[in-house]
Order: sequence, then C-alpha cells, then structure tokens
Amino acid sequence: MDIQFILVIVIFIAALFYVGRLIYRSVSTKGDGCGTGCGKCAANFDNIPNLKK
Repeated sequence: MDIQFILVIVIFIAALFYVGRLIYRSVSTKGDGCGTGCGKCAANFDNIPNLKK
C-alpha cells in the first residue's frame, strides 16, 4: 500500500466519525427539552400541563 491510499482511508474514517457524531448529537437529547443541546433557547414548559417532567 502506498501512503496516498492510507491517507485516504484515514481521512474517510475521520469523516465517518465526524458525521456519525453529528447525527448522534442531533438525535440524542440531554433532557433540556431541545434536541440540539445548544442551550440557547431556554424554553420554559412548566406552564403546559402535558409537558411537565
């Protein structure tokens, strides 16, 4: 194997890891009521009876 092929494989695996991590973080929730987990919205759902935790 030459060095270019190895570098392509390493970059491809890194890209798969990056995309997988983005998908995982967008799907998983941290219990803050928002799927992104960025914390910027700070929505308060306490007054809505069906959404209380």
